[in-house]
Amino acid sequence: MSERRAQIHIAHRLTKRRRCELLDVARSTAYYRSEPVAETDLAAMRLIDEIHLQRPFYGSRRIRDEFETRGQRVNRKRVQRLMRRMGLRALYPRRRTSHAGKGHKVYPYLLAARTVERPNEVWAADICFLPMAKGFMYLVAIMDWHSRRVLSWRVSNTLDAGFCVEALEEALLRFGTPVIFNTDQGAQFTSQAFTGMLASHGIDISMDGKGRWLDNVFVERLWRSVKYEDVYLRAYESPAELRARLARYVEFYNSQRRHSALGRHTPDAVYYGWAPPEMAA
Repeated sequence: MSERRAQIHIAHRLTKRRRCELLDVARSTAYYRSEPVAETDLAAMRLIDEIHLQRPFYGSRRIRDEFETRGQRVNRKRVQRLMRRMGLRALYPRRRTSHAGKGHKVYPYLLAARTVERPNEVWAADICFLPMAKGFMYLVAIMDWHSRRVLSWRVSNTLDAGFCVEALEEALLRFGTPVIFNTDQGAQFTSQAFTGMLASHGIDISMDGKGRWLDNVFVERLWRSVKYEDVYLRAYESPAELRARLARYVEFYNSQRRHSALGRHTPDAVYYGWAPPEMAA
């Protein structure tokens, strides 16, 4: 841990410009202070999030129609704008499911026809939108595919690569290295800061192919659980409150919440080998 503290100390001594260069983050992002979001937009984003979770294949047109079904009129362009801000896209086969950053390398998909049979064979990461009483945050989680265990997570008020790199660094420090790491082709995961850390640890990098929206389905199911079992039940007032409660929920999810796909065992039991699952077909 002393080495880790020394690394953190060195990082804090770096200039903001140098830290942005190392993390592949625009300096404008580092200095950015988000403007308050209108109450009407927050309410619309909350409803969009619910609709997207229930029907992830809905695009902006169908979400607009769903608003009207619920007695609320909304312009489609407004729905599109809010979905972009939330980082949401309809999930269906199409030419491009996500956009890599300019100049970022996109890696091939390595999991076709591969059976994942043990912990730390494949890890995956994804990002989701979390509504709060006033405002919103983004959550990134790193998950072990075999056990569904959440290895690390971070929340942020911006969609830059920094909080994803922090989550990855923690997972590697605490749990070692996987054979393969799979993500979508989002700019956060194609950034040099993220892929460079994976490559430096000898990890094979896999990215979802075009139209392969089911590749990260395990993490998508985590988002459903987090929102329906925690976030939607409570209107968190601050990022600090959200972080504290998420820490409790992730502990519950890993150590107490049983999964049918794991033979009714918990992610901890499968990850640590206490109760190898009878994997559901």
